[in-house]
Amino acid sequence: MSDPRKEKGRSMLWSVIQIGLLVYLGLLALIYFKQDALVFQSAMDRGFLATPASIGLGFEPLTLTTPDGETLDGWHVPAPRGTPTRGLVMIFHGNAGNISHRLDYLRMFHDLGFASLIIDYRGYGRSSGRASEEGSYTDAATAWRHATQALGYPAGRIVLFGESLGGAVATQLAAVRQPAALVLASTFTSVPDLGAEIYSWLPIRLLARIRYDSRERLPQVTSPVLVIHSRQDDIIPFAHGERLFAAARAPKRFMEIAGGHNDGFVFGREAWIRQLDELLHLALEHKSAQTPAAAVQ
Repeated sequence: MSDPRKEKGRSMLWSVIQIGLLVYLGLLALIYFKQDALVFQSAMDRGFLATPASIGLGFEPLTLTTPDGETLDGWHVPAPRGTPTRGLVMIFHGNAGNISHRLDYLRMFHDLGFASLIIDYRGYGRSSGRASEEGSYTDAATAWRHATQALGYPAGRIVLFGESLGGAVATQLAAVRQPAALVLASTFTSVPDLGAEIYSWLPIRLLARIRYDSRERLPQVTSPVLVIHSRQDDIIPFAHGERLFAAARAPKRFMEIAGGHNDGFVFGREAWIRQLDELLHLALEHKSAQTPAAAVQ
């Protein structure tokens, strides 16, 4: 004869297992179907802080129309007056904030003698639409067309600078175009890679629809590549920068900085700015003269 207490205990245990399984499956469904909201949650912050004029920079406001009808907000900051323009830096920002939070980058590149172009992807800042991976690639291509056609910059004088998620956007553009250089600052190898490290108990690689796979695309980039990363990065581990560097073709350089993901910026120290300046100089020389890879390696 069975023990009623044991039967009740087994029944309760099975109920707990069933509830746990349902919660787990519900979490998997949430991750799969709500990825856009999870990955691009920072796009919800549309607050605008300032413009380049706030730091004394002249600029041209841009409103670019994508092939699928979205409007992108952006700025073109010309190089300093009275000096030869070294080229154009196209800045692709990270997941958090919008272009009004990137004035320090505009100041740095202006002081180095470059013009800058920066846009907000669809769903960010004052740009229309909803953020998405494919949409961000379309937005980058739209900005490239404006830079080369409307502004008249040759591809060989354009540097693509990508910060964090923006590094994935810049890498995809560099793989299909031939810029003077590609700079990846605090960038992850891919969304599935990063997600699998953070949520090791979930099958993230099977669930990931958003990929931003820079490591896979980097071998297709023929331009000089500069990878910038900090060992203290608390969001994107240093190993991601190392893996991106390993995946890139020569000529390439690795630049180690310090600080966390949200405070370790290349403009934070004069020594880092000088190093970046030197590497960009070498990359532009390489592109214009088409010297052997060893010149920048």
